[in-house]
Amino acid sequence: MAQPLTYIPEVILKRRKTNEELALRRKEQLEQRKFKSQQNKQEYIKKPEDFIKEYRYREMDLVHMKHRLKRKRPALETANSQLLLVVRIQGKNDMHPVVRKALYSLKLRKIFNAVFVKATDAILEKLQRVQPYVTYGYPNLKNVRELIYKKGFAKIDKKKVPLTDNNLIEQAMGQYDVICIEDIVHEIATIGPHFKEVTGFLWPFVLNKPEAGLKGSKTVYKDGGDAGDRGDKINELISKMN
Repeated sequence: MAQPLTYIPEVILKRRKTNEELALRRKEQLEQRKFKSQQNKQEYIKKPEDFIKEYRYREMDLVHMKHRLKRKRPALETANSQLLLVVRIQGKNDMHPVVRKALYSLKLRKIFNAVFVKATDAILEKLQRVQPYVTYGYPNLKNVRELIYKKGFAKIDKKKVPLTDNNLIEQAMGQYDVICIEDIVHEIATIGPHFKEVTGFLWPFVLNKPEAGLKGSKTVYKDGGDAGDRGDKINELISKMN
């Protein structure tokens, strides 16, 4: 005995057809974008003078870094705090490899990445090396807590893991008596005995590009630019990037 034909409502058939057409359209658009991107790459060929210009800019970047290191290091504005938040504010164009290496050693591989550091002599020397590419200052407790809760990720087995499970924190950091996200906040805000281990456990913060507050200038902040020490004013910038 033949089975009765299954009836599919016309509404479902129309919807299915629309979804198929939409999928085909999206596939075509994606292929067109890929083709245009490849075409643009092929069309843009650097001229010899472009390579020469880049080389000169990078060499000047190295010269400027050496000059900064020869200058007397400016004293930090706030003596009662050693906690700094360092934010990368410039890309890698015209950057010398030596400067890039110092920037990477601070775990600031991308623009608008941010990290907590303790203001030691070694850190201050690194900040002098990379000064045009970063800004830094003293975060208040409110911003420390908000950054960790809103933007915090852990580095577990070289993977970026959100700080949503205290069990993961306890497994990774329990040996340092850090078993929850609030313990991380406390250890960083107070620069506790396991500050190095906790900051090493955290992935660099990925901040948003601020609508205002950065001019794209490598001049130091005290002279009207973006770079270098902002002192407590870093909190104003964090609020625009959080």
